[in-house]
Amino acid sequence: MSKAELIEAIAAKSGLTKADSSRALDAFMSAVAETLKKGDKITLTGFGTFGTSKREARNGRNPRTGEVVKIAARTSVSFKAGSKLKEAVNK
Repeated sequence: MSKAELIEAIAAKSGLTKADSSRALDAFMSAVAETLKKGDKITLTGFGTFGTSKREARNGRNPRTGEVVKIAARTSVSFKAGSKLKEAVNK
């Protein structure tokens, strides 16, 4: 599903216009990004939890040359599905 298709689905289910749905989706994505950037997590009961985890710097290998390459430390985004979302997908 593309972003445009998601906006259409939100508009159809909520009764909002596509423009309002687009602004709502953009606001949601912005709020999630800002919260995760601060290092906090977001829990939507029944749907899931967005969070972050720190990945330490490590050494990897270039598969083509076998050369050792340094991989920088970074913050990774994670999502853990909640019980209601799992049930809805498995029906």
